[in-house]
Amino acid sequence: MADQNPMLGALGLCRKAGKLVMGFDAVAESVMKGKAVLVLTAQDVSPRTARKTREFCEGILDVQSMPLTQEQLCAVTHKPVGVYAVTDENLARLCEKHLSGLPHTEKEE
Repeated sequence: MADQNPMLGALGLCRKAGKLVMGFDAVAESVMKGKAVLVLTAQDVSPRTARKTREFCEGILDVQSMPLTQEQLCAVTHKPVGVYAVTDENLARLCEKHLSGLPHTEKEE
């Protein structure tokens, strides 16, 4: 499935390289320690989780919503996860490149 969707492929590369942080608490810690370069949320993350993610990233990093559900992301993560951080600049740019080519179903506010 990761081969069919470039965003899943990019996240798979991040995971294999050990540069993908998964889960709300782990991502929050990565942001606070200055390790996160890009923060992403799944399309179907709860409104509360999306708000809390934006709050802990405020003034540090923007949070980008992926047009992929937690179920679709299981192809990479092997479990439902709604919040991610990429800790490598080059891999973050790769993910952003694929995000810009994908339609977003909802806009972060």
